[in-house]
Amino acid sequence: MNHIELRALDDDDLDAIFEMMRDREAIEMAAFTAQDPDDRTAFDAWMARHRADPDVQSFVVTENGGFAGTIAAFTVDGDREVTYWIARHAWGRGVATAALRLLISREPIRPLFARAAAHNTGSIAVLTRVGFTEVSRNVDFAPGLGREIEEIVFTLPPTLDGA
Repeated sequence: MNHIELRALDDDDLDAIFEMMRDREAIEMAAFTAQDPDDRTAFDAWMARHRADPDVQSFVVTENGGFAGTIAAFTVDGDREVTYWIARHAWGRGVATAALRLLISREPIRPLFARAAAHNTGSIAVLTRVGFTEVSRNVDFAPGLGREIEEIVFTLPPTLDGA
């Protein structure tokens, strides 16, 4: 079994994150990505904004100590959301599921929300595996694909004990 951890993101991670987010197959799956994934200046500005925002909790996902992706919680229009991006070399081994379980165990706010492109069956499986349920669907422009696609919104409601 692989050992999955979340750790604070630091400057030394930026090159690996930038390269991960340029992977064309991953971009196709995520769909809702940067307009130009090869624009390092825009990436650095985006990361600087998120790292400076106290509302954004960003982590590096590690698998057996090595870089495996990123995961974060943030607030949009009053709703707390989670997002993750797992490097392709770590796909299919439970890394995203383990990382998401770790994140939601640290995040006290419920409900939590998440979004996935309707064609991203891997991400949908991760979300449902940890207890998220579909609440709505909409069609939005996906910069990673250059066209409109269906997006699914998921929620993780509070448990009966309020957590």
